[in-house]
This record gives sequence, structure tokens and C-alpha cells, in this order.
Amino acid sequence: MELFSPEFFSALFSILIIDLVLAGDNAVVIAMAANRLPDEHRKKAVFYGTAGAVIIRVVMTLMAVYLLSIPFLQAVGGIVLIPIAIKLLKPSDDKHIEAADSLSEAIKTIVIADAAMGIDNVLGVAGAAGGSFMLVCIGLIISIPIVVGCSQLIGRLMDKWPMLIYLGAAILGHTAGKMIVSDKAVGTYLTGLLGTTALEAIPWIIAVAVCIIGYMMQKK
Repeated sequence: MELFSPEFFSALFSILIIDLVLAGDNAVVIAMAANRLPDEHRKKAVFYGTAGAVIIRVVMTLMAVYLLSIPFLQAVGGIVLIPIAIKLLKPSDDKHIEAADSLSEAIKTIVIADAAMGIDNVLGVAGAAGGSFMLVCIGLIISIPIVVGCSQLIGRLMDKWPMLIYLGAAILGHTAGKMIVSDKAVGTYLTGLLGTTALEAIPWIIAVAVCIIGYMMQKK
């Protein structure tokens, strides 16, 4: 992917939206984990916990970019990302994160919870980056202030503009479709089966399907 090309900025925009819509739960975990601590310890817990979580996230994402270059694994990653995109639109149950009583407990809670909850983010960013390590790093750098300082803002934005969640889900769905058709083995097979034009439509079809299924789940 050429630096500062239209494709580069398109991928960067996708990563920004993915980070924005998927950072909410992680930000809430950070806020809840440090809730009982004194003010001077709360800031330290957020800083050190997030720093540890970011290091783990960097390693996981770079590993994902490498693994997604292996035939069939990119298609599998795209398939896994589809239900994640749909789940984003489902009415969520309240998540109760137990607040920690000490600085070390808060840091451990933040790191473990972020690593466990960050799989969707890792897959989304790795897929949208299209194998570009630079885009991965830029996406992670941008996500840090989003996760640390914007938990309340993210919630208000999504409440005020629900379409933001649909946009994020559609981008995740489109990314999933691109991962499937870009897989060396699966993409070659689908090209021979469907042709190039139909292959290019698959990511858009999946993006629309994700939004429709998510909307129907919300109505239920």
C-alpha cells in the first residue's frame, strides 16, 4: 500500500472508526477498575494499566497482521469478524466490572480485561490495515487517547448519533468481506467461481447484511 495514497487514507479512516466504536467497552473497564482508588492512584492506574494494555495490543495486532498473510487464515479472520460486527448492533447487557481496591489490582484488571476484550479491535485493525505495519501503528497510537480519555464522550456520541454505531458495524462488515476475498487461496477460488465484478461486491453485500441483521435484532 503506497504511503499517503487514497487507499492509505481510506484504510486509516476505517481504522479510526473501528477504534472509535470498539473502544467504548474498554474505556468503561478502565474507568470502573480505577473507580475506588484515591485520585492520585487513579491516574497512575489508568496510565500504567493502559500502557500495559497497549503493549499487549501492539504484539497481538502485529502477530495478527503476520498470521493473516497465511492462506485461509485471512478468510477465517474475516468470517470471525462478521458476528463481531453484528454483535456491535445488538442491545448490550450491563457489564459489571468489579472496582479494584489497590493500585496493583486496578492495573492488573485493566490489562487483563483489555487483552480479553481487544480481540475484535485487533482483528478489525489488522484487516483494515491490509498488511501495513505503519497503518497498524498509527491506528494504535490514535486509539490510546480514545480509550484513556473519551469513555464518556464515546457513550454520548453513540447515544446522540446511533448511525455512528451502524457506520462502524458496516465498516467492520466491509473489512470482513475484504479479508475473505483478499485471502490468497479463497480469493483465487471465488474469482474463478464468481468473476472479478461479483467478487468486488461481496464486501459491500456483507456490510449491508450486517446492518440489516443488527437492525432486526434491535427491533426484537
